[in-house]
This record gives sequence, C-alpha cells and structure tokens, in this order.
Amino acid sequence: MIDKADIENLLKNIIDPNSETDLVSARSVKKIIVDGAHVEVDLELGYPAKSFIEGFERQITEKISALDGITSVKVNIGVNIVTHGVQNTLKPIANIKNIIAIASGKGGVGKSTTSVNLALALAAEGATVGILDADIYGPSIPTMLGLSGYPESQDNKTMMPKVSYGIQTISIGYLIEPDQPMIWRGPMVTNALQQLLNDTNWADVDYLIVDLPPGTGDIQLTLSQQIPVSGAVIVTTPQDIALIDAQRGLGMFEKVNVPVLGVVENMSMHICSECGHEEAIFGTGGGAAMAEKNNIELLGSLPLDMHIREFADCGRPTVVADPDSRAANIYKEIARKMSAKLALKSKDFSSKFPKIVIQNT
Repeated sequence: MIDKADIENLLKNIIDPNSETDLVSARSVKKIIVDGAHVEVDLELGYPAKSFIEGFERQITEKISALDGITSVKVNIGVNIVTHGVQNTLKPIANIKNIIAIASGKGGVGKSTTSVNLALALAAEGATVGILDADIYGPSIPTMLGLSGYPESQDNKTMMPKVSYGIQTISIGYLIEPDQPMIWRGPMVTNALQQLLNDTNWADVDYLIVDLPPGTGDIQLTLSQQIPVSGAVIVTTPQDIALIDAQRGLGMFEKVNVPVLGVVENMSMHICSECGHEEAIFGTGGGAAMAEKNNIELLGSLPLDMHIREFADCGRPTVVADPDSRAANIYKEIARKMSAKLALKSKDFSSKFPKIVIQNT
C-alpha cells in the first residue's frame, strides 16, 4: 500500500535540472495526497519556467505512475517568485523583488547583448522583468531594444519606464542625444545611476536586470555597496585575458557579500554560416574552468553567431526575433538556471514584519 512517505522518498530522487537540487531539498513540495490508488502532488518552483513545466510535470507523473498499486496521478506545478536577501543592511526596493547584476571584467565580451536576451528570456518564461542600463558612458540598451525619446513623467518628479517587448527599461540613453558624450566624473555618474533606479516607477518587477559597464569602478562599487542586489552573473569569453578580468569582477562581488549565481561563457564556439564547421576562436573550456575554480555554476555557453549580433543591432534581440532558435533556447535555459539558483538563496522577510511605532501617550 503506497503512502505519503513513499511519494516523498520518490520526490527526493527527482532532480530539478535548473536548480540541480532534488524537489524535497528545494522545498518545492507543497502537498501530497494519497487516496487509495490515486496520487496528487502539488509542487511550487521559485523561478519562471513556462517552457519547462509541462515536460517536468509529465516526467514526474511517469515516475509516480511506475509505482506498484498506482492507477492515477495528478501533478500540479505552480510558480511563486519571492524577494530574496540582499547584501549587508540594505533593504529591497519597493516594487522590485530581485535585482540581478550582469557584469564582466572587460568590454567586448557581449555582456549587454547577454543582459537584454536574458531579460527577454525571463519574460518569455513568465516573469515580470525590468532592465536598467547602468553603462552611463556608453548606453546600448535603447538601440538593442529599438527605443528612443524621453521617458514620460506623470508628476514631473519621477519617470515611467519605457517598455519594449513586454519588459520595462530605463537608460541614460533616453535622456541625452545619441551622439552626446557623457563627460562626467565619478560622483555624477553614481548619482545618475541611483536616480535612474530610484526615480523610475517600476511596476511590480520580479527581476530587474542591471547591465553594468565593464570593470570594477565607481558604478560597480555603488551598485555593490548602496543598491540591494540579490545576485550577480559574470559574462566572459573563453579567452585567457577575458577570464583574468572576469575573475576580478567575481572577486568584487564576493567581497561585498553579493552571491554570484554563475558564469555565462559567450562566443564559446564559432559556427560557419556556410558549411556549419565549428571552431573555438577564443579557446575552449575557459568558462567551465572559472566556474570550477570558484565553485559556482557554468550557467551556459553561447556560440559566436552572426545572427545574435544582427538582431541586437536592429533592435529585435534573438529571443524575440527568432524565439525557436538554438541561441534563444540557450538564453532561456540560462535564465531558468540563473533564477533557479537565486530561488535557493535566503529569502527576505522584512516586508512581513510589522512596523513598530513608539508614541508618547
């Protein structure tokens, strides 16, 4: 006779491929009902997974159905994205559950293209997403999302985010002319970053992706010390020089207690558009070696694909321009793994605590 303990033991042996953790340890199991030969299981994922859930439900149903004495099985998988803890004594920002920083040690590794496509991938998987272009000197998000012009203001104090393909965006690029250089010193740049974040009317964002400029300068330090960040992702290429700089970026986040969710290896392999020949132009295995050295996850590897560049340049990134392509599916897989790793981190309960007010009576 099958009982709840048997079902729970089976679920302990089913690994969620996105979090790489079994369903019980990940606290995904919310309800188990055993009624004779009928079993019903309610599961809850802490990350968006629209394209993954149906297949996962089918896989779990098949495993439970294989138990002796079971004639019918119903598996329900829901999603609940919550706010996670941030560094030091900072508190999450209203209307933004989680801020994820996308960083690289050096320029030219495709970090902004990766940021935009990951934001779009999270939205495609069912999350409410925003993207903050933190590269004050060289904003590229407006071009990649096909946006221009000033953001609207309903109160002459704050800005409404500009929306493209369902994601909310803000960038200094909306506030200046395209050819206007930003000749600003550090304090002005960091103030601009904080204003872009705090003076934008974000609407119930599950994940705010922050596209950082390369390096470990003023903007990175401001973000890591004064802005509540739930996690960071490092973008690199397999090239040794890129990996050296990426390691510095990773070290900065570790020093300020921002968890690094993983590494994305960009331009890992060039695929010839004529003959399909694959060639590792920038070397091989660099991202995997960096992940292993630092005991973090290699979230995925993206090819050096001309179409990724073309789509970004024309304002329709890969995930929306060619949603069924190999590259788009890799972006979605990385987005699921990134958010699943965050879902395993500690949660923030500050909003649930009552506010204590002391009054003289």
